[in-house]
Amino acid sequence: MGKHVYMDHAATTPTDPRVVESMLPYFTRTFGNPSSVHGVGQEARKAVDEAHEAVARVLNCAAQEVVFTSGGTESDNSAVKGAAYALKQSGNHIITTAIEHHAVLHSCQQLEQAGFRVTYLPVDKDGLVHLDDMERALTDHTTVVSVMLANNEIGTIEPVQDIARVVKDRARKAGHPIVVHTDAVQAWMLDLDVGKLGVDMLSLSAHKFFGPKGVGVLYIRKGTPFLAQQVGGGHERHRRAGTENVPGMVGAATALRLVAEHRESTSSRCGALRDRLMRGVFERVPGARLNGHSTQRLPHNANFSFDGVEGEAMVLGLDLKGIACSTGSACNSANPEPSHVLRGIGLSTEMAAGSLRFTVGPGNTEAEVDYVVDTLAAVISRLRALAPQAPRAQQ
Repeated sequence: MGKHVYMDHAATTPTDPRVVESMLPYFTRTFGNPSSVHGVGQEARKAVDEAHEAVARVLNCAAQEVVFTSGGTESDNSAVKGAAYALKQSGNHIITTAIEHHAVLHSCQQLEQAGFRVTYLPVDKDGLVHLDDMERALTDHTTVVSVMLANNEIGTIEPVQDIARVVKDRARKAGHPIVVHTDAVQAWMLDLDVGKLGVDMLSLSAHKFFGPKGVGVLYIRKGTPFLAQQVGGGHERHRRAGTENVPGMVGAATALRLVAEHRESTSSRCGALRDRLMRGVFERVPGARLNGHSTQRLPHNANFSFDGVEGEAMVLGLDLKGIACSTGSACNSANPEPSHVLRGIGLSTEMAAGSLRFTVGPGNTEAEVDYVVDTLAAVISRLRALAPQAPRAQQ
């Protein structure tokens, strides 16, 4: 076996063995349907209730405010659509940003087709939403605001707490609720205290923080207007119908508890590795540009653009050397168009096409970072040599 270095943790993470161990009994021994009233079913119900409580402790909310879903995409869809339809009598205006995950953007586009009006706020060159843009966009007809806590491609952390304050001030003047949702799928290394954030809804996805795929969380603050998007039985307090995925819920709750317990040390370690990677790239690779805010960014994210090379060619070249990274969101890898996030921060088509995203994890080492820098420098040098006449792209 050759060398293998995984630096694509924003796409997915390996499931923690402790998480797998916590899930196993609910596939075989404690396999009951949590809605059944007999003993086998009630054992499963106990596990479901404990999973809600474990997530609630991390989010600093009530267990009754936690809804389990099939992942971040469903959580985002349910939040945006569920709040918009519930408040349709109060208004039809939604505000989001131009660099949201497609789970939010496509939900908003569907709502536009249904007669809603959506404002897509621009961001600056660092990927930040400006509060004055939010204030200007708010109207008496605004009912939903969705701004991600941290961007999945460039890692910029948005001022969600300040945005929530501005929105709630306007809601009081408008005389009706304006629901604030944040996509926190990439933000597991940040403080997820919903009270501090001031949000009404928050989305998470377990496989981003060493939990199982196919499980998500949607926090819904008590009293928040919400129309369930998946109906049938009365599961999850009538907010998400469907027989509960007991092993998945247990695994997601265990994973979130574990990363919360070690959040500060993990953030510190990943931040040091990321900074080492950034220093190495700038020292060894001419024409490198960092995308996203230089300091107000996720501890493990480093997104670069490089002159005169294609992102896909770099990914393949690195993969041949055992290094896993990406050109951007794994959810959008089949789309040949340049990243909407990179275009949103003002990059040219050429610079956006020549981008790489590295996302380190706590299991990475300094030696692996150095290997990545050395290999990346060699790959880019070779690719540039193959196209010596390629014009230098303008930022």
